[in-house]
Amino acid sequence: MSTPRRLASAHDREILRLAVPAFGALVAEPLFLLSDTAIVGHLGTAPLGGLGVAGQALSTLVYLCVFLAYGTTAGVARQVGAGDLRAAVRQGIDGMWLALAIGAALIVVGLPLVPSVVEAFGASPDVAPYAETYLRVSLFGIPGMLIVLAGTGVLRGLQDTRTPLIVAIGGFSLNLLLNVVFVLVLEWGIAGSAWGTVVAQTASAAVYVVVVLRAARRYGAPVRPDMDGLRTSATAGFGLLVRTAALRIVLIVGTSIAARMGDEEIAAYQVGFQVWTLLVFALDAIAIAGQAITGRYLGASDLAGTRAVTRRMVWWGVVCGVVFGLAILAVRPWLPDLFTSDGDVRDLLLASLLIVAVLQPVAGVVFVLDGILIGAGDGAYLAVTTFVATVVFLPVAVVLYRVDAGLTGLWAAIGLWMLTRMLTLALRARGDRWMVTGAVR
Repeated sequence: MSTPRRLASAHDREILRLAVPAFGALVAEPLFLLSDTAIVGHLGTAPLGGLGVAGQALSTLVYLCVFLAYGTTAGVARQVGAGDLRAAVRQGIDGMWLALAIGAALIVVGLPLVPSVVEAFGASPDVAPYAETYLRVSLFGIPGMLIVLAGTGVLRGLQDTRTPLIVAIGGFSLNLLLNVVFVLVLEWGIAGSAWGTVVAQTASAAVYVVVVLRAARRYGAPVRPDMDGLRTSATAGFGLLVRTAALRIVLIVGTSIAARMGDEEIAAYQVGFQVWTLLVFALDAIAIAGQAITGRYLGASDLAGTRAVTRRMVWWGVVCGVVFGLAILAVRPWLPDLFTSDGDVRDLLLASLLIVAVLQPVAGVVFVLDGILIGAGDGAYLAVTTFVATVVFLPVAVVLYRVDAGLTGLWAAIGLWMLTRMLTLALRARGDRWMVTGAVR
């Protein structure tokens, strides 16, 4: 019999094999917009502001559609665990067809709404024309962006996170090259930046299509759209859509409250939140490994293995959270100086970083268990409990703002939100109802 130490070592290799490349891909993807920002910044303040507004609209839209990656990962991984690679690829293809359909619909619906969306984000008269131009062009890249999400889910479900990393790096490099040519050489302005991203995202989508088509030929999977498969993919994704929307509400409300506190508060909050986001990438990489591994174990009807790997991944989440928290505390005295010379902003950031550091172990548990339950296909439970946590957060955040608790109060409300999520996720993970075995949940 295998000893616990050998089992832990085997699970560690499995987790790290998936998590490390996933982390690289997660870090590479935001560089799309970062490279746009660096190049568009040379065009002036108004174009840069337009990019900021349009970028927020696009990121919100893509963020809400992340269920295309998560749901596809879970479904494909189950079929892999059940040993039916033909069905696994078939389910992944259904997810990609769904992504294409949603992307096409968003172009048709979104184009007439571009001015209204820009106005809703509060763009000034000087910024609005640039935001509208960027958003209008970028909508044509939405199908590619969504196919990339679904294609990433297919490969993760097939236990491959290296290919998405390679595609992400290639897409970023192409995006950077095209932006330089279109904006700085051909002088297409902000429209050139948008077209560069459209071409790069579409090219990335084409790579995923080629990779998945090769897998389809290898395992004899049909590639035509299947209505039952599309319906299954859409149904499975609904719970994750609700979960993601609830998460997005917290992020939007948090930024809105900080902005209403004052310029110093929103500046400190943005820096603190960027530190938080950087660490989220690492924790989310473990969650992505959890999606792929959990789905495969449940598809193979291996309940003991599911339990063992769940405990190990939670252990990794806690350890990483503790390490990240200690790292923040270690660099905290010097970190604010990298972002600001304003004494008030520095003091606010120092206080915020204390809470951010304390919350890291909690975040480690939350992100890992979230990924595990996504991998189990437990989207309905995640939708309900994430909504509950958001309902807990909103009144507390507003009350603390009303009583002038400041930025510390806002981060305390975020902490309560995370603790609520941890409690509900841990209660679910301790039970057995989420461990539904078989090729299909």
